Amino acid sequence: MGQTTICDRLFTEGSIVPAARTISDFKCALSSTSAQSVILLFGDIIVLPELIAEAKKYNKRLLVHLDLLGGFGKDKAGIKFLARMGVTGAITTKPQLVKYAREEGMIVIQRLFLMDSEALRSGIHLLHSCKPDAVEILPASVPAATIQELFKETGLPILAGGLIYTAEDAKTALSRGIHAVSTSRRELWK
Repeated sequence: MGQTTICDRLFTEGSIVPAARTISDFKCALSSTSAQSVILLFGDIIVLPELIAEAKKYNKRLLVHLDLLGGFGKDKAGIKFLARMGVTGAITTKPQLVKYAREEGMIVIQRLFLMDSEALRSGIHLLHSCKPDAVEILPASVPAATIQELFKETGLPILAGGLIYTAEDAKTALSRGIHAVSTSRRELWK
């Protein structure tokens, strides 16, 4: 699909982005030679500074899933705090957090759950209003026509995650026009 934007700094087209659910996953993801970024699906503000420092040692960008990070207010002040801590990339389902994170100079990915055509319509409307840098859709197995419509309507790079069990699942998602795939399955990180 040829999606080139700021997100190319986060993940190359056709790549698999590690999504770490535990500290053990995180350490494994840091040694992935193909991944530029790691999605953080765990943690709190106590361990976050250490995780940021470790990611920098490995020249990896952390994409912090704001909805899953504990110990900070999910408001404007909380986002400012994270930005000052060194968080430069975020994922969230909450449009207001997208806005706040963008104001703080973070690269932001809006996460959407696409269960039906109404979710697609409302998701497109949401993306137009909150203006993230990219979108992550779940599950990754949505039809190619849905991906094409989402890209046509928004022009945003599309990351897909959820229900990726095999390399073939990832390959199929990528063949449908997905920019990159995120997964917590270590065996797919390479």
